[in-house]
Amino acid sequence: MQNTCEHFGRCGGCTYLDIPYSQELAVKEEALKETLDGYSHFLEKLHPAPSAVAYRNKMELAFGDEGKGGNLALGMRKQRSFYEVATPENCVLICDDFKRIILYVLEYFRKSGEPVFHRKRHIGSLRHLVLRRGEFTGEVLLVLSTTSTLAMPLEPLAEGLRSLELNGEIVGILHSVNDGVADAVKNENTRLLWGRDYYNEVLFKNYDSQNALKFKVSAFSFFQTNSAGAEVLYSIVRNYATGSGTLAYDLYCGTGTIAQVLSPYFEKVLGIELIEDAIKVAKDNAKLNGITNCEFFAGDVAHVIQSHQAIPDIVIVDPPRDGLHPKAIPHIIQLNAPTMIYVACKPKSLVRDLDILTSAGYKVEKIEGVDMFPRTPHVECVALLTRVETL
Repeated sequence: MQNTCEHFGRCGGCTYLDIPYSQELAVKEEALKETLDGYSHFLEKLHPAPSAVAYRNKMELAFGDEGKGGNLALGMRKQRSFYEVATPENCVLICDDFKRIILYVLEYFRKSGEPVFHRKRHIGSLRHLVLRRGEFTGEVLLVLSTTSTLAMPLEPLAEGLRSLELNGEIVGILHSVNDGVADAVKNENTRLLWGRDYYNEVLFKNYDSQNALKFKVSAFSFFQTNSAGAEVLYSIVRNYATGSGTLAYDLYCGTGTIAQVLSPYFEKVLGIELIEDAIKVAKDNAKLNGITNCEFFAGDVAHVIQSHQAIPDIVIVDPPRDGLHPKAIPHIIQLNAPTMIYVACKPKSLVRDLDILTSAGYKVEKIEGVDMFPRTPHVECVALLTRVETL
């Protein structure tokens, strides 16, 4: 594929934009095998992304400068630069609706003269713009992040955004005030400017219509960045959870997506997640889908597991990038689940945890990779393990 972005090599968003996608997949598969090391022979395949372009349903963009002393910019931070930002008007990772919204917000604040937050002197107001979108619904949610020094009302901005001609539709516009020094988007002092504070997404409507699931995704809750890729990932999990059973545990369940995908195959699915807001969303989504056999608990995985004595038929773990917490692993092993499915967003962490799990009596059956992030070096993995030695 010919390079179609003038910022390629500088913004850090893409790594493989200059080669065909088929070649990118081959490179990634070899890199994945190298990372899996002693477990590489279990890798059955690396699933391609349903689309290699315009797949991102979430973007966190920063306000900055086009260059030293240049015009206001809004986009991805350039590599090895503290202030410069690459504007994404030709970005292949985002949809046209995102591009139109970004251009409008950028021109609006260029005309206003509102200053960018200076990351060293900690003055100025404009910080970030977060865009979220339902790939299969077209609904778009916006969050503008500024400091409390913002001197202008934002209602005219919201009105202008609502008048944009888009393929989808904007359903909510929020304003978050962040006076901290860290270069991060935080859910602090957030108010609704217009609409609602969530968007809707539907998974499996086209992929597997009989098991279509609806999801309310709030502004700051986790949802897979690639909706079509998520269908591939969750289908692998579902295929690994063959047959049906009495009880399944979904650990690090987030907003309960996997739990709901597996709900038709088990009498009960128990989801555990540390973040309380995510559990609230999980409960709301289960209710939205008419699912009554999923129970969700907020708390540390290690602690909540100990309060449930039943042995599950299967345990699904979908931990953060750093993998399973060392304090949680012994409790997960002691569950004695006959089957375990490990969803890994960082294969290196998976390898470390597989060493522990296999030494404790589990056997790796197979691993499949999913290219959730085309044009970047990142892939996700799903590993199937069975217990061959009981405690």
